[in-house]
Amino acid sequence: MTSKKVHLPQIKVPATYMRGGTSKGVFFNLTDLPESAQIAGSARDALLLRVIGSPDPYGKQTDGMGGATSSTSKTVIVAKSTKASHDVDYLFGQVAIDKPFVDWSGNCGNLSAAVGSFAISSGLVDASRIPDNGIAVIRIWQKNISKTIIAHVPITNGEVQETGDFELDGVTFPAAEVEVEFMDPADGEGSMFPTGNLVDDLVLPIDVVASGVLNVTMINAGIPTVFVNAKDLGYTGAELQEAINGDEKALTMFESIRAHGAVMMGLIKHIDEAAGRQHTPKVAIVAEPVDYSSSSGKLINKADIDLNVRALSMGKLHHAMMGTAAVAIGTAAAIPGTLVSLAAGNIERESVHFGHPSGTLRVGAQASLVNSEWRVNKAVMSRSARVLMEGWVRVPADVF
Repeated sequence: MTSKKVHLPQIKVPATYMRGGTSKGVFFNLTDLPESAQIAGSARDALLLRVIGSPDPYGKQTDGMGGATSSTSKTVIVAKSTKASHDVDYLFGQVAIDKPFVDWSGNCGNLSAAVGSFAISSGLVDASRIPDNGIAVIRIWQKNISKTIIAHVPITNGEVQETGDFELDGVTFPAAEVEVEFMDPADGEGSMFPTGNLVDDLVLPIDVVASGVLNVTMINAGIPTVFVNAKDLGYTGAELQEAINGDEKALTMFESIRAHGAVMMGLIKHIDEAAGRQHTPKVAIVAEPVDYSSSSGKLINKADIDLNVRALSMGKLHHAMMGTAAVAIGTAAAIPGTLVSLAAGNIERESVHFGHPSGTLRVGAQASLVNSEWRVNKAVMSRSARVLMEGWVRVPADVF
């Protein structure tokens, strides 16, 4: 007689499903996670993969909380801060859709806008720092990249205010404005410009680009990013998602640029390692302003923007703009001579207004030259955040 296999029941883990900027993710209080998942490692990764519904060979994440895009396959873990002069620690995990992989190599700038709200509502911020009415200034330690983020969270009658009139392209409904400051945004893995150059020649196989070389600006700010002139790849810079995401040859080309750029930036030693570091670096194409219609049909007038930018995340063209990539754009735009600055007119500026597939975004950054190296004290942008659902996520008890 064969014994019947015992199937363990599901467990419940307290969680909050939130939108931050143009992204969505599942937020956890560190102490609410199962004990084995409270520390970094295979148990934590296995839990988060199952929560999101990955790996999914169908690419839909139907059996999880993920939304089958890089913008909606995200997890966040928040805890009371262990750092002096900070309120909370914030750890971001980008979950691959079709692979059993959680990438911890970078931050999510969009979800950064929701961290302060989550921290307040979860009781992780000292009550003395939260006004009855006004703005709560939440000091966040971003653990992935060891940087400080300041979130200015509106408070009404002692609670986070989520509703409002602030409109963000890429988000359908208005909400309360949350100003987010990314302090000293140059990445912690090296110099802002890892090669020491504002523009480099990136050598590529001729089956990737016919010339075998591309002019690129590689910057560590917000998130490591490789900027390329759109025209050098045959684009106008005004493309929408379907123009690139439906072109497998183009996606292969962009992944090769990303992999070779990662090597040149010193993020990996060999292009074969790029598959294990999917979240970073990002690749973005830049171009001078042109008129175009956004994905919602909104007409974007070239006179209203400084340049056009299109960025890829996790192998696909992003539907709007990653918050961290926006920091990279703002920082590069503030430094004359970069491809971003050149596309925007190559003038000194403290903010830049750029077009993306869903509309436009303004980001501010102030740059200065110190001892022959460029420095940026902070980059600032406005986002919004909202709780979509709160309660528990359920996962089979034997997944981690």
